[in-house]
Formats: sequence, C-alpha cells, structure tokens
Amino acid sequence: MRERAKEHFPTVLLTLVSIVQALALELWWSHLIQVDVWSGWTGLITALQIFATLLGIVLVWVIYSSNVMRFRWVPGTMDSVFPFLIGLIEFMLVETLGPERLGFWFVLMAVIFSFMNWIGHLTMRSARRDPDNRAYFEGVASARLRDFRGQIFGVIVLGIVGVYFILSAQRGVLALVVLLALIALLSYQFQQTAIFWKRSLVDDP
Repeated sequence: MRERAKEHFPTVLLTLVSIVQALALELWWSHLIQVDVWSGWTGLITALQIFATLLGIVLVWVIYSSNVMRFRWVPGTMDSVFPFLIGLIEFMLVETLGPERLGFWFVLMAVIFSFMNWIGHLTMRSARRDPDNRAYFEGVASARLRDFRGQIFGVIVLGIVGVYFILSAQRGVLALVVLLALIALLSYQFQQTAIFWKRSLVDDP
C-alpha cells in the first residue's frame, strides 16, 4: 500500500493542483482585461498587483511540480487537502486586486507565502524519512528555524504593510515601492527553487 500510494500520488496531486491553478488563472484573467494601466497611480498599482499575483500563482505550481518530480514520499491526508486551501487563498487574493483593497491583498500574500514555505518544509521532512530519497539528503543538514529567517522577515513585513494599508488611506509611492520589493522577493524565491532543482539533478548533491 505504501508503494502504491507513492507511485500514484504525484499524478493525483499534480492533477488537483493544475485544476485549482487553472481556475485561479481564469479569475486572474478576468481582472487583467479590466485594468487601465494609464489611469495614474491607481492603474500602475493594480498592474503591479496583477503581475505579482501571477508570479505567486506560477510559483505555487513550480514548487509543487518540482517536489513531486524530485522526491517520493508516503502522502498523508493533509497532502491532499493543502491544494484546496492554497486555491482558496489564491481566489481571495485575486478578488482583492485593486488599490481600494490593497491592505487585504498584502495580508493574503503574506499568508500564501508563509503557507507555501510551510508546505514545502513538511514535504521535505516526509521525503527525508523515505529511503528512496537518500541520495539527495545524504550530507544535507536538516533545516533549522534560522534557515527561514529571510522568509519569516518577508512574511512579517508583508503583514505589517497590509495592516498599515487597511488602517490608512495612504497609497502612491509607498505602495509602489512595497510592490516592487514583493516582486523582487518572489523572483528570489524562483531563483532558490531553481537552485534546489539543479542540485537534485547532479550525482553528488
């Protein structure tokens, strides 16, 4: 039963994630075709939000797909529940696009960012316990809390910024700077995922 679960789970998981991501992208597209990027700060901020949201959606897919292609592990019930929770947050993230709900959008981005890091960590812990992945984890130390300092800092900053925008009507330059910083953070996460992927493909990780 363990071998059967490990054999079929990647296909089931990727199918489930792809359906959720397709629905999120459809909702995202409906907002994209309505935005007017030439309407001053409002249009520019919304355009950056839309771009950052797309990066977040694609990053979720990249993390899930790279994990199931690199590792084998015995799935738990929550492994099948997490994609639905991620999808729900993504739908809420898309629905809050726009400067008038910018604060809630930042809070939701902090939630999905922290959630994906947590899911990735849980997946690594399960994969480390499985002998099929021994070649990758030999010589690789277990992750500690300090290894997530950058991600924790980013989540805290996003949460604080979100609360600030909820309580304040301030927009403009501050929102633009924070959005650009968020895009840089998501790009950095893509880079880290690519590094782990390349390390998985060499004979001696």
